Amino acid sequence: MVLGGRTNRRAFMTALGSAVAVWPLAARAQQAKKIPRIGFLTTGSLELPETPVMINAFRQGLRDLGYVEGANILVEYKAADSKIERFADQANDLVRLNVDVIVASNTPAALAAQQATATIPIVVPIMGDPVKDGLVSSLARPGGNITGLTFLGPELLPKRLALLKEALPSVSQLAALLHPHAYGESTMRDMMEQSEAAAKMLGVQLRLAAVQGPDDFDTAFSAMAQERADALLVFPSPMLFTERRRIVDFAAKHQLPSMAMAKEFAELGGLMTYGASLPGLMRRSANYVDKIINGAKPGDLPVQQPTKFDLVINIKTAKALGVDIPPSLLARADEVIE
Repeated sequence: MVLGGRTNRRAFMTALGSAVAVWPLAARAQQAKKIPRIGFLTTGSLELPETPVMINAFRQGLRDLGYVEGANILVEYKAADSKIERFADQANDLVRLNVDVIVASNTPAALAAQQATATIPIVVPIMGDPVKDGLVSSLARPGGNITGLTFLGPELLPKRLALLKEALPSVSQLAALLHPHAYGESTMRDMMEQSEAAAKMLGVQLRLAAVQGPDDFDTAFSAMAQERADALLVFPSPMLFTERRRIVDFAAKHQLPSMAMAKEFAELGGLMTYGASLPGLMRRSANYVDKIINGAKPGDLPVQQPTKFDLVINIKTAKALGVDIPPSLLARADEVIE
């Protein structure tokens, strides 16, 4: 019995020693396999059919890089339901979760994330003017914990006005749907000044209709209808992009030719759009996430700018509105929706 007991103790101590030796290796292996957790802030509701367009573009970017959601990367989604004031609490929630990277899908989300953390890396796929809005020090050297891509939406407003005037030479009264807090104060001021200067040169009067959120649409649309505008210009805004179906439906109901910043408006029935591919920018943002996960600092990753801007014309909508798009303009279109 004694001999057996000694043998058992000897075996136990040997096994214990082996376990002590192996445990640090197992712990290190477990740490090496830590799955990165990403926080994702989006403007729309996760239940809206429009919201998945951007989320799916980001997911595709991850898949292109070999990431499988739920397997080797985790994503926590937070949606503001088109009420950007919710971004602050949602950004703080992601900080408390100690995510590895925050993907703030646009400028309002990025400004909230910037207030919530100065240490967690932040990637912004669709920024207006990141320098004027105080998100980065410069495009080439962002500094701090924020980087990403800009869609140059505010800078393209005069071009959109010119294209709309070319399509509709007789337009003189233009309703402009505006979200005053879509970007920083300096960027919004520049958007207004450039738009008003371009409208004056083209002989067009801008009639602004400001909306703070989805609850203001009915009032804004009623005012536009009473003013009998010739056409509708949609200013760049993440919230207005999210609510694009309501905007396009209003334009159709009141026979208003519309110009907006993203192809997705024309796909729903808007007359014209001009701008960069927003899903394309969202997909490319996954590259930033990958680099940061693998050790890069966001402040060292330059902000990218789009090099291609697409003019999309919905010819079906033009026919329904009785608008004859000049052949020269149709020939320059990157896409014509029949």
